[in-house]
Amino acid sequence: MSDMSSIISALLAPLPSAEVWTVYQIVSFILLALMAVCALVAIVIVLFQPSNSSGIDALGGSSETFFGKNKGKSMESKMKKWTTICLIVLAVLAIIFFILQFDVIWGVAAA
Repeated sequence: MSDMSSIISALLAPLPSAEVWTVYQIVSFILLALMAVCALVAIVIVLFQPSNSSGIDALGGSSETFFGKNKGKSMESKMKKWTTICLIVLAVLAIIFFILQFDVIWGVAAA
């Protein structure tokens, strides 16, 4: 395990002090955990969404009532909205994580 941490430390930019390194690790861990939660929530929401195709139901000639169509669309629209929100939050967190990788933010002068 110590070999893996030394490899990761060698790949990352050197930080001016141990306190800054600790803050960097905590912020990185929090952002990665939030991104993982957002990704899992988005996956679950997408899996619960009904498909747009009628599939085998089209052969039976069954028709839906007006109430059934509206009820399905309202739930479907809510799930699409939550999917969009989760993916936007995931994208914003990924951009913030990328920006925090710059040396200047942590007080290290670029060579």
